[in-house]
Amino acid sequence: MSDYRQQHSREGDRRIRMAAFVFSFIGVVVIVRLVMIMLVQHGFYTALAAGSQEIYAQLFPKRGEVFLQDSRTREEYPLAMNRDFFVLYVDTREFETDNDAEYVAEQLAAALGYDDEEKLALYLKINKRDDPYEPVEQKIDEELKQVISEKSLKGVGFVRTAHRIYPEGTLAAQTIGFVGKDEDGKDVGRYGLEGYWQQELGGSGGFFAGAKSAGGGWIPLAGRNFRAAEDGADLLMTLDRTLQFVACDELQKSMEEYGAQSASLIIMDPRTGAIRAMCSLPAFDPNVYNKVESIEVFNNKSIFTPYEPGSIFKPIAMAAALEEELFTPDTYFYDSGSTDEVCDTPIKNAGGKIYEDQTMTGVLENSINTGMVEVAERLGKNRFRDYIESFGFGTKVGIALDSEVSGTIESLYRNKKDRVDCYTATASFGQGLTVTPLQMVTAFGAIANGGELLRPYVVEEVRYANGKVDVTSPTVIRQVLGRRAASLVGGMMVSVIDSGQAGSAGVPGYYIAGKTGTAQIAEAGGYSEETNHSFIGYGPVDDPRFVMIVKFEKPERKYSASTAAPTFGKIAKFVLDYYQVAPGR
Repeated sequence: MSDYRQQHSREGDRRIRMAAFVFSFIGVVVIVRLVMIMLVQHGFYTALAAGSQEIYAQLFPKRGEVFLQDSRTREEYPLAMNRDFFVLYVDTREFETDNDAEYVAEQLAAALGYDDEEKLALYLKINKRDDPYEPVEQKIDEELKQVISEKSLKGVGFVRTAHRIYPEGTLAAQTIGFVGKDEDGKDVGRYGLEGYWQQELGGSGGFFAGAKSAGGGWIPLAGRNFRAAEDGADLLMTLDRTLQFVACDELQKSMEEYGAQSASLIIMDPRTGAIRAMCSLPAFDPNVYNKVESIEVFNNKSIFTPYEPGSIFKPIAMAAALEEELFTPDTYFYDSGSTDEVCDTPIKNAGGKIYEDQTMTGVLENSINTGMVEVAERLGKNRFRDYIESFGFGTKVGIALDSEVSGTIESLYRNKKDRVDCYTATASFGQGLTVTPLQMVTAFGAIANGGELLRPYVVEEVRYANGKVDVTSPTVIRQVLGRRAASLVGGMMVSVIDSGQAGSAGVPGYYIAGKTGTAQIAEAGGYSEETNHSFIGYGPVDDPRFVMIVKFEKPERKYSASTAAPTFGKIAKFVLDYYQVAPGR
């Protein structure tokens, strides 16, 4: 009996030790597993829990709007604005079976007008159990949203979003740009103002995140993270709606009449630097930007396409010589028709003409190339280059638009000697260097206003969502001329219109200053027979209200005096009438 009790006791102890070992082993496994979960696999399980226990709703900012103005009355007109639509999405976590997804796909396909193939693709897209946000359509209007909402479909939801529309259509298309999508499907500005001011216009998104109970409600005591969205800023442009429409419409008609491939135009207030009109043709409609035949149409030719300006550059060199008091408008010059002192081949006048006895005013009136070579030689290469740089050529003007380029004056740096070489000689009449229409109108603005180079601008006010308003003030970059030299070259350009080749650019009753330019287009190995035509000028010369450049690419007519000049004259007359400027002659 005693042996039986002892044996039974030993078996009990063995069972206890075995149980203790098993429980200890299980405990070790549990501890190791917890360590793995808490340390090694923490991120995975946090993400897994987020799928079922968190609420997350992104808050979308409202994109800022853009306005044109009437520069006389300050009345404003929307150029880019927002219209509310809805993103239709499906929360696939609410589906319990494939039948749920199939039913929702059928109902949505019927409401959206999908065909069988699109319905199948929709079913495959939403037949999940782990996706809280599966977008179906990005642009549902209020009426269709109501139809779908009445079906009370499981998992179907809507997010209100604002879409960009452009009520003026093609008006100022390259200046405003458009809103497209980035790789993640988010709105992003492209080209023009929309691209350059993306950060300000786009604002910043917010979010809300919190814990969700088993019943689907938010648990207040579980905490939450919240950041409000910050709406984008509104922009007031300097563009005058009426001037923009009239100028671009006239430019379009002229481009078609002259058979030009493209055209550009800028009207600037030389007293402030404010751009009142900016045209680039052919145009496009930013509402349907994806339907253009070539993306090149998105480029604003007024700031993006550099070209050799030709004779419209002559007043720049002449102004420098007048500032240095090397000449007066009446200084004598004899034109023999060519000069062979600086280039391997003689420099000649357009059409091989010989003008003989002339003044410096006559050099501009008749656009005499040899006279401009004389101007460059008297200035010297280094001084001539310094003035060109001072007028802003060779660098970006710094206008707040996407895709501005600088042009190039590299030919003037090819050697350090001060003696005028062929590159400098041809630059004096606008050949061998490149500029943009914006650079030209800015430089002529300095002549018009008495010598101050102003920074051009197209945004007058930036209006932030918090009430802050940044107002652009006129900015003087530098003084490039004295008032005397600016006045003298202005008077010489009045003679260009009154007595020279550009009579069609004049406006009866006003003193208008200006210059024509017909420039052959450079190609490999030399120049083609095709040309760019430009006219640039301002008025009235004693108190300028505008400076304007008109440019045509490859028109079918021969000289700018019969293309750009008359177009300038028509628009200049409208501008003076529009601002009710009294005649002065």
